[in-house]
Amino acid sequence: MKQTDEKTSRIGPFVTLVFLFFIVGFLTTANAQFQGPLKAAFLEGVGNLKNTFATLITFSWFLAYPLCGGVGSSWINRYGYKGTLVRSLFVMIAGLGLFFLSSWFTVRFPGTNLQMGSNVVPWGFFIFLLGSFTVGASATIMQVVINPYLTACYVRGTQPVQRLAIGGSANSIGTTIAPYFVTGIVFGGLAMEEIQVSQLMIPFASLALVMVLVVGILSRLSMPDIAETKAAAGEKLEKSVWSFRHLTLGVIAIFFYVGVEVCIGANINLYAIELGYLNPALMATLYWGGMLIGRLVGSSLSTVPPRVQLIITTVCATTLTLLAIGVNNPWLLTAVGLFHSIMWGAIFTLSVAKLGKYTSVASGVFMIGVVGGAILPLLQGVIADFSGGWRWSWWMVIAGELFMLYYALIGSKVRQSAE
Repeated sequence: MKQTDEKTSRIGPFVTLVFLFFIVGFLTTANAQFQGPLKAAFLEGVGNLKNTFATLITFSWFLAYPLCGGVGSSWINRYGYKGTLVRSLFVMIAGLGLFFLSSWFTVRFPGTNLQMGSNVVPWGFFIFLLGSFTVGASATIMQVVINPYLTACYVRGTQPVQRLAIGGSANSIGTTIAPYFVTGIVFGGLAMEEIQVSQLMIPFASLALVMVLVVGILSRLSMPDIAETKAAAGEKLEKSVWSFRHLTLGVIAIFFYVGVEVCIGANINLYAIELGYLNPALMATLYWGGMLIGRLVGSSLSTVPPRVQLIITTVCATTLTLLAIGVNNPWLLTAVGLFHSIMWGAIFTLSVAKLGKYTSVASGVFMIGVVGGAILPLLQGVIADFSGGWRWSWWMVIAGELFMLYYALIGSKVRQSAE
């Protein structure tokens, strides 16, 4: 996209990226929802550490973000935005293949287990973890493209935070559908004790074929690069991207945001199962559904600054989580999704404000913070195991909300500009 036509409305690329945002959300949540079923199917021989091992599924996915965000930035500079997206989809296909392999291997070689002290874990479980990391790597690279492109890709009548909210709405549709894809389609509505690992093969093979089709379509679409969001060929940036304080604190804010978002989205079902609630997948669906509603509302907030949006949503999310702990009721946590919905767009917009040609590099750096989605849910699982339950582990969510409130009030102020 050249400087002379940067104000041309780019509906085609915008719609393409919104669809890919849907794919990222769907697979992220589907991966997390495998914690409960695979805890039953794979981790029968893992003593009192079932919650810890189960949360490794989410940990493996989000571990890819700090390790692969820089890959996305370097690919953008080398192959452009479209070339990077195509390559990321090939990585996704490979990861879905590993999911298929984990099921096939466990069915074909049922006695191949790893003895870890008194714990017995099938090797197929570790293949699944590798698949989680690989698909997470694909999602990381895709988001390194999607976030700055939606921010800078002009669409008439919108502002950047709105375009991210629209993309986030598509993401939320994927996250809302995913829990019932796992429980209803992959496992056919079976009770946990009836789940079979063999049921993984056909759904993941089908998803891989869908991604092959998406690659074929994307390779034929026009997706011009964006002016002034990346360094020119051979150009060296004068400053470290970490020298921009509002970006550095934004990375920390996104660490806590993704961490607390995934803590609720991935672990609320385990909390509900512990308390004996029926149909725990419904709670996850309502949580992600609240994210969808919030993002749809956020996409219409053309006059509310992202800083104000972040202040209001963090205060409301903190209040609801405190109430959930006080009455020991996971249903209150489902409502937090409504307020988590627009935090990503608000934090990203504030973090890359006035970064100019540093934007694409900043987007890769920004992905480092997403590792919060790996660390905090895993830490929460450990706390749940050692404290005897999930109730008090939700204080981690409150700590994360309070840091984001600090970022909205103080940390997001631009003290150094690249423009």
